[in-house]
Amino acid sequence: MNRDLMKKMGSMQQMAYVRKVTFEEGAAAGLRAYEVKAGELAFTVAADKCLDIVEMSYKGVNLNFLSKPGLMNGQRFDSNGFEAQKSIMGGMFFTCGTSNVGRPDLNPDAPLPMHGYLRSTPAEHVCADAFWDGDVYRIMISGEMRQAALFGENIVLRRTISAELGSSEVKIHDEYVNEGYGDEPFMLLYHCNVGYPLLDAGSVIEVPAVETVLKGEDKETERPWNLVGEAVDLLPEEVFYHKIRFDEDGKARVRVKNPALGMGICVEFSGEELPNFTQWKSMASGDYVVGLEPCNCHVDGQKWEEENGTLRRILAGEKKVVELGIRVE
Repeated sequence: MNRDLMKKMGSMQQMAYVRKVTFEEGAAAGLRAYEVKAGELAFTVAADKCLDIVEMSYKGVNLNFLSKPGLMNGQRFDSNGFEAQKSIMGGMFFTCGTSNVGRPDLNPDAPLPMHGYLRSTPAEHVCADAFWDGDVYRIMISGEMRQAALFGENIVLRRTISAELGSSEVKIHDEYVNEGYGDEPFMLLYHCNVGYPLLDAGSVIEVPAVETVLKGEDKETERPWNLVGEAVDLLPEEVFYHKIRFDEDGKARVRVKNPALGMGICVEFSGEELPNFTQWKSMASGDYVVGLEPCNCHVDGQKWEEENGTLRRILAGEKKVVELGIRVE
C-alpha cells in the first residue's frame, strides 16, 4: 500500500474503483456493465457484450467512437445478416469472431452474423476486483464467454482486463479453448474504434506497414490512408489491408495521434496470433471513425477465407492465447 498517498484520501474510490452498474433507459436498458476509474483513465466494460470496452476516456477526453444507435443491451438486432449494423455500437473495441468476421453469410441452413457471435455473447463467472499489490493499485475484471451449439462448436473465451492506478494502459488477456471434439474455424479481429475529439481533422494514423492495399484492389494504394480530414456528408467508407512489419519482439504498435490535443492512442499486438492488420476509415458525417483492427483474417467472411485457403482453425482441445494493449500516449 502507498501509505503516503492514502494519507490524502478517505477512500481509494476518490482515485480508483470498479463498480458494477446496470443501465435503465432506452436501448441500453438492462445492459450489465462495470465502470472503471484508474486515476486519469476511465472505461466501461460491458458484461453482456463479451466484456468488450464500450467507452474509454483519459483526462476527460473521449477516445472512442460510438455509433448512432448508441449503447444497446444484448437483445437487439444482433444476429440477422446486415441487421447487425443497427446494433454495432463501436466502443473502444469489440470482439469479432470466431466463426465469422466481416460480411454475414445469409445461408438459411447455416447463417453466420456480421462479425460473428462473440460480440453479443454475455459473460458468466464474472469477477471484478480492485486492490493494492505492494505499492501498485490494480483493477481487474475477468469472465467467460461460450460460443456453442447443439451438434456444433463449443468455443470458450476466458478474458481478463486489467489496469493500474497511474498508468494510461488497459491490457486484455484472452484465452480461447476449443472444448468440442472437432476442429473449428478460428477467425478473430479486435475492432478498436477511435473517435472524436481524439480523432479530428489533422490527426495522423501511424502503421508500420510495408504494403497497403485498398480492399477490393490488388495493388498498393495511393489513397491517403494515414491522414484525417474534416467530416464529409455521405462520404463512402474505406477499408485498407496493411502488411505489417513486426518488431524483434514479434509485436506491432499502431497509433492515432492528435497533435492539437498533444495526445494519441496506441494499440499493441503480437503477430503470433494476430498476423494481419485491417484499417477502417470513415470520414462520413455522423460516422466519423478510424478502426484499428489486429486480426488473423480478412473481413469478407468465412466462406471467402475457406475458398482462398486462408481459413484458420482451432483444433479440438487446443488453447490459443491472445494479448492486446490499448495505451494513451
